[in-house]
Amino acid sequence: MLLPYADRNLILTGYTGPMPLSIGQHVAEKLRLRYVNADVQVEARGGGMDIEAMRMRLGDTRLKMIESEVMQEVMLYRGAVIKVSGQTLLRGEYIKRLQQTGYVICLIVSLDAALRKLHLSMGGQYHNPSDRSLAVGRLKREWAIRKQEGVMELDVTDQSDSEVVESVRALWEKVAMRG
Repeated sequence: MLLPYADRNLILTGYTGPMPLSIGQHVAEKLRLRYVNADVQVEARGGGMDIEAMRMRLGDTRLKMIESEVMQEVMLYRGAVIKVSGQTLLRGEYIKRLQQTGYVICLIVSLDAALRKLHLSMGGQYHNPSDRSLAVGRLKREWAIRKQEGVMELDVTDQSDSEVVESVRALWEKVAMRG
């Protein structure tokens, strides 16, 4: 890592459940870094629709174009906590380019915990095989980032939000200081 410590980014990704977490924001506050949520920026440029709705309404090509614009800007940030989905990181050279600016930490939970959270969030839809299959497919696509070189996994299965923030902070300080 060639960047000075103060300029290094912490790139947070991973799937811990279907509900959006404010973990990245809290980590940024704890580390006194700027917080950038790439997915929120993509959604804002897509008229406020969530990414799945954008994909269905605007098509994959338009979604990727919006995503590309946002990621070009995100890759310019220094000294920030950047929250970005694993699916986005896997497109193009995003992961390689972001790894040049910092470290990628992938938050994970056990498969049982992820499925339990899906069941709770989907309610009755979870019992519909096609809806469940779509949700599990999103989980698999999101977890594909774990196979990439240089991605550090942090299992937060049984941790509260505050414990997750502290675990991320501790791992960040450990790797950022030595790099």
